[in-house]
Amino acid sequence: MNRRDALKNMGMGFSAGAIGQFSLGNDPWKKQQQKKFAQATNGLPPLKITNVAGIATAPHGIELIVVKVETDEPDLYGVGCATFRQRAKPVLSAVNDYLADFCVGMNANNIEDIWQMTYQNSYWRNGPVLNNALSGLDQALWDIKGKRANMPVYELLGGKNRFAVDTYTHCGDGTIEEVIENVQEAVEEGFRHCRIQLGGYGSTAISGEPDFKEAGFGMERDRYMDTHTYLQGTRELFEKVRAACGDRIELCHDIHERIQPRDAIQLCQDLEQYRPFFIEDPVSPENNDWLRQLREKTSVPIAMGELYNNPHEWLEPITNRWIDFIRIHISQIGGITPAMKVARLGEWFNVRTAWHGPGDVSPIGHAANAHIDLAVWNFGIQEAPNMSDRLRSIFPGAPKIEEGYVKINEAPGIGVDFNEEEAAKFPIPDEQLNTWTQVRALDGTPIRP
Repeated sequence: MNRRDALKNMGMGFSAGAIGQFSLGNDPWKKQQQKKFAQATNGLPPLKITNVAGIATAPHGIELIVVKVETDEPDLYGVGCATFRQRAKPVLSAVNDYLADFCVGMNANNIEDIWQMTYQNSYWRNGPVLNNALSGLDQALWDIKGKRANMPVYELLGGKNRFAVDTYTHCGDGTIEEVIENVQEAVEEGFRHCRIQLGGYGSTAISGEPDFKEAGFGMERDRYMDTHTYLQGTRELFEKVRAACGDRIELCHDIHERIQPRDAIQLCQDLEQYRPFFIEDPVSPENNDWLRQLREKTSVPIAMGELYNNPHEWLEPITNRWIDFIRIHISQIGGITPAMKVARLGEWFNVRTAWHGPGDVSPIGHAANAHIDLAVWNFGIQEAPNMSDRLRSIFPGAPKIEEGYVKINEAPGIGVDFNEEEAAKFPIPDEQLNTWTQVRALDGTPIRP
């Protein structure tokens, strides 16, 4: 045997001995760790889903949908928000007629697995009805996991990055003078950010009488938007609110995708001098590519995403840095699980969060928003929830607003419960007719929100 072969054989023998002594199965460190954590892991055996139910209530005339997930552990259940008021009954059907059968028997511990399997189960995906149903399921599973771990959900997401969640409140009204009064009152209440609108979205309340109604076109309930009235009024609104309320208050505005992209660019340029905190949804998802030109033409911060439900809709605006705030609706995209992924993506591109939080989100949904807001580094701002006493009686533990901050109930899970007996006192209406999206131009051409 020559020297080279001898060294080779010696090396093989040493390797074999080393593998025998330090293999994963015989590693003393691993055995020590397994013993150390055995009690913790044995304390969380598989947790089977035994029932999934969609429950509707309308305490203020706004349809709210709750998903309740029950498990084989006595009294352990979770609740999530699946509210899509424009299509409330189809969401209820998606939960009760499909998710219930599909999810029973699954291990509630495996949130990501359940999300992925449910997401693809319908084959066609990214639709708002199924996404909302999935969101309610997802939030309920996070609620269960938090309760089982005896921790608020934000702890499971990485813990707090801030002591509370800063918000903006709505100060829109029919006249500029009324808006100014609303902003001043909000400042006195402790808010640092206000959204200002004149005459509602697109100024429909002050646009006058359209020709299409005189001609008998469309429906009596249809609203009219005059673009000139809206654009001129918004410029004057910012000028006068800024002059009356000072430079310290942060001002937001929602275009609500109701004008042409070229008009949105011009409006943002005109508003630069008043230093908006952000201008929301300047273009529709169909006009996403215009965001590139908008970014090149103005320094006004842009918030986008209320209508997004497909990941491909927000991917380019974030990764190309065309926007400053991602403003998606958590139940529209499928819950906490995908929202955390969007937030992490935004962090890499200096895009901050500004989750949608209107009145047609239940207190459970508002709490879910706040848990993410507390945990992610690139939090921007949160739309302030409005919690009435009636809502609190149906949703014990609902978040509170103090000095312009959302503060959550620091209970395990999402921290909000659902009183089904109280909710049953306020059934959703038989007629599902939402008209605020029905807007037309002077000649009757439909205007997309």
